[in-house]
Amino acid sequence: VQLQASGGGLVQAGGSLRLSCAASGRTSSNYMTAWFRQAPRKEREFVAVIRWRTGSTDYADFVKGRFTISRDNAANTVTLQMNSLKPEDTAVYYCAADPFVYVSGYDSPRIYHDWGQGTQVTVSS
Repeated sequence: VQLQASGGGLVQAGGSLRLSCAASGRTSSNYMTAWFRQAPRKEREFVAVIRWRTGSTDYADFVKGRFTISRDNAANTVTLQMNSLKPEDTAVYYCAADPFVYVSGYDSPRIYHDWGQGTQVTVSS
């Protein structure tokens, strides 16, 4: 599966951005797509995940209530709506996908087989 992330940019604290992850080459409908982020000098961390067949989602505690992950089956696209952005949200955001669906362990980047190229999100104070 090839993933193409887009939608990053510069925004002031309290603002919003919408990231998109377009998938191509996928043959299975039972897929899992997640967003991770990596700030300078920090490890890559889990943000949110959505399971294609059921639409179920999970979020990191630090984005609950602010970020929403959703999918468009027809367009093979996953969207991350980010509201109430904070300077600490500044990072490169990556989308990732895997053909296995996990109910636990989904927050580990090691389980994801396919990765997009990353998109920069910068939140100014």
